[in-house]
Amino acid sequence: MFVHVRVITPITTRGFRKASDFAPLCSPDLTVSMTEIDTGPASIECDYDEMLAVPGTVAKMIEAEREGVDALIIDCMGDPGLRPGREVVSIPVIGPMQAGMHLAAMLGHSFSVVTVLKRLRPFIEDQASLYGLPGKLASVRAVDIPVLELEDDRDGVKRKLTEQALLAVEEDGADAIIFGCTGMLGCADAVREGLLARGYDAPVIDPVPTAVRLAHALVRSGLSHSKVAFPVPPAKPVVGYAMPARVVARRAAE
Repeated sequence: MFVHVRVITPITTRGFRKASDFAPLCSPDLTVSMTEIDTGPASIECDYDEMLAVPGTVAKMIEAEREGVDALIIDCMGDPGLRPGREVVSIPVIGPMQAGMHLAAMLGHSFSVVTVLKRLRPFIEDQASLYGLPGKLASVRAVDIPVLELEDDRDGVKRKLTEQALLAVEEDGADAIIFGCTGMLGCADAVREGLLARGYDAPVIDPVPTAVRLAHALVRSGLSHSKVAFPVPPAKPVVGYAMPARVVARRAAE
């Protein structure tokens, strides 16, 4: 069974994410494509940024389903557009933070999220509550590097991630580590090695590859989100957005 997963990057900074980033995940029965939103923020580092990203992200979801894509990944740990996206499409929509938190809760008694900026701590704590896992969240730590600067010094990013992961295990009691930004893609092996060097055999979750593999498994299993939980939105006039008109058309067709 051939599966096509699309990664939607919900920012407008071109080149932040490249198709080659997903080449290692592809196989004879899996292809991973990517797209970026056309209007929205340069990066997502607060609730305001996320709000700006949602309309374009959901529009890309509708477009992908109509193209025959089998599953969707939101390329941001804020999971922007996760719930509305599940309302307007039937194919699996995976939020990497939701997926990462639930996987981490399976792999240990508690987990810590290591993200970009300290200001995101309340946001991530709210996500843990929303996803039913507040008691599993040991801590939220930050490397204090803005999203768009993560590529400037990759070795430095890996070093700071390792430092914060060690503190999360030693001081906060974390059994597993989740990266709190999808821009940290590809750093998991270095952090895992750093933990092992100190005697800590703790899993490190790189959310995007994890989400892609989960989406692949869901499609092959014939599973997707419940339309009882995420019913199609009611048809109604909407002013100022082109995207909801497509939703109305879909609702009328059903």
